[in-house]
Amino acid sequence: MTVRVIKELNEYHHTVVTLFPLDHFKEELQCDKLVCLNISSLFQLPLAMLRFKKLVKEEAPAIVHTHLFWPTFVARFTVPKKTPLITTIHAFIVDSVEYKRWYIAMLDKLSYRFRKNIIIAVAKGALDQYLAFHKRNPQKAYVLYTFVDLARFDINNFVLPGRSSSVFKLISVGALREQKNHLYLVNAMALIKDENMELDIYGVGDKQEELQQKIKETGARITLKGEVSNIQEIIPQYDLYVMSSTYEGFSLSVLEAMAMGMPLLLSDMASFKEQCEETAEYFSLADEKDFVKKLSAIRELSKEELQAGGERGRQRAVNNFTLPQHIAGLRKIYTDAIQDTH
Repeated sequence: MTVRVIKELNEYHHTVVTLFPLDHFKEELQCDKLVCLNISSLFQLPLAMLRFKKLVKEEAPAIVHTHLFWPTFVARFTVPKKTPLITTIHAFIVDSVEYKRWYIAMLDKLSYRFRKNIIIAVAKGALDQYLAFHKRNPQKAYVLYTFVDLARFDINNFVLPGRSSSVFKLISVGALREQKNHLYLVNAMALIKDENMELDIYGVGDKQEELQQKIKETGARITLKGEVSNIQEIIPQYDLYVMSSTYEGFSLSVLEAMAMGMPLLLSDMASFKEQCEETAEYFSLADEKDFVKKLSAIRELSKEELQAGGERGRQRAVNNFTLPQHIAGLRKIYTDAIQDTH
């Protein structure tokens, strides 16, 4: 998201700051300067604060905009009050694994009270939860939906191989970590391992070995496909997009599937329901049999009915979650923040 936004907001000079020396994006990240605070663990956060405070003094930015918890924590204790500080909240914190850790909740409340800042949330539900958590209003608050790049995720741009008429193929895209809850899908697919349905999961993460072992034990027809850079060409080769997350903020991967016109079967979370409304089918995370039931019903739909469902999702993405809409909203937030300091 940040990579794409920087390309569009070319009236600004962008200095991108990271805590750890890891850059997945290489030449895609077209910022004016990339600075790593170069800490090796979170125990070195005081060092990161000193380095960031010095950097802010040198750069004298018009705005500081943070994403994710630890960068926000660092910024709240180091950015001068005269400089607008904008924080994007990406998660529904009631369901977030991070906020179930007492020290995360405590540190967020401490930093929030130390430094009022402008809040952007990726969904209305996420903003409501965050404000209820803190029980006091921020400087200003906005909802700005995540976007999908329709120029990249357009099914008309690809010549696709024909889909199999005998095997119903499912796809899920997401990092192999606890939040994505892939073990649920393994257990669910194990219940129907004798049927002509297969699931491919794209992504990497710390749960890969555990998932591979569980797939082997259960005989579930699931393949871990790893990480790819051309997911827009891969998604349309499947019949159904599934996701079993226990929590999300506003899922970019689901948005990409919507833009490609994919039928959706998702866990019944508030964030997915705000994002997709009636354009997706939802299953309960309390029972894998509910997933199987919903999947079997979708399998019985005709090709035309599946395409119609996918088109409803695509139209919702086009109407509500595009890059121009996001950039226009962000430009206004930035402009207002700068004007308020003068």
